[in-house]
Amino acid sequence: MREHERYMQRCLNLAEKGRGWVAPNPLVGAVLVYGDRIIGEGWHQRYGEQHAEVHCINSVLPEDRPLIPDSTLYVSLEPCSHHGKTPPCCDLILREGIKKVVVGCEDPFPKVNGKGIELLRKEGIEVQIGILKKQCRELNRRFLLFHEKRHPYVILKWVQTADGFIGSGTEKRIHISGAAANRLVHQWRSQEAAILVGSNTARLDNPLLTNRWSNQPQPVRLVVDRNLRLSSGLRLFNSEGGAVYILNERKEGIEGKLQFVKIDSAAEFIPALLSACYDMQIQSILVEGGKKILDLFIESGYWEETRIITSLNMKAGEGVHAPAIPSGILIEEFTLQGDRVQIYRRASYESDYAVLDI
Repeated sequence: MREHERYMQRCLNLAEKGRGWVAPNPLVGAVLVYGDRIIGEGWHQRYGEQHAEVHCINSVLPEDRPLIPDSTLYVSLEPCSHHGKTPPCCDLILREGIKKVVVGCEDPFPKVNGKGIELLRKEGIEVQIGILKKQCRELNRRFLLFHEKRHPYVILKWVQTADGFIGSGTEKRIHISGAAANRLVHQWRSQEAAILVGSNTARLDNPLLTNRWSNQPQPVRLVVDRNLRLSSGLRLFNSEGGAVYILNERKEGIEGKLQFVKIDSAAEFIPALLSACYDMQIQSILVEGGKKILDLFIESGYWEETRIITSLNMKAGEGVHAPAIPSGILIEEFTLQGDRVQIYRRASYESDYAVLDI
């Protein structure tokens, strides 16, 4: 069992290399082992390209290829059995004559969802499931929640002063966090499918909403503007970066770089917004403000993580109060050059979403 766990951990380490590049596909790593020696390994590197199993098999040296049928394939997520942008990985496993496959966890994507495991077993391949299942599901918590609960993984984020304010309450913008924390925020942006702000933040802060400190793909930019009152001259509407979607209650369609997405005004707003994002295949959203939109997410209960950056030195005295931290479990805390970073996960995360269920 320990050997299984060691090789599956290697799969997880490899899978992590695809973060930011493979969404909406999952992060997947694969390792091929003969005896006690790894003869091949790979990971899913970019969306639409070859899967982890293909890279793994292709990495085997010519002199080791005769060993493939007698080797064990470890893969962090169930191999696919359907034709998507690439051929089924199960077909490759069968073609190579591999007789044993160890899988970290099942894939809930409707076109897979146990069918890959079923096919392999039907063809006489020994399949073992559940090695480091908790860690494998944790790695792909965005992908899994998206398909199991049919809405994006939501992360709430705000920056606050030492006395609990997130803004001046006027047209004047205040800069609260330092350079190190700002770099961290750009790293966070690079890891999510989309960034979302409300109309007040878009108007007052006039942000770009881009990832400027990473070479990873740009996230989609989502702006809530229910009545389409924002100026067309805002920077995020006129800058290079991810696609811009305006979530509103008035119109649908594409105008230049902008896509207008109509939200049902008769429905509860946050569930309707997330339903629209699900339809657009947006798996995760970093909600960056302002207070009104953050409070709406908190009140609705649709959030999975809360990330708060607090200046340890700056006080505002007055202004816009930070949202009340929702009930959650503190999973990480550290300081960055005068700023404290706290990351919470919702208290009912495991029971509601079973992401860590083993």
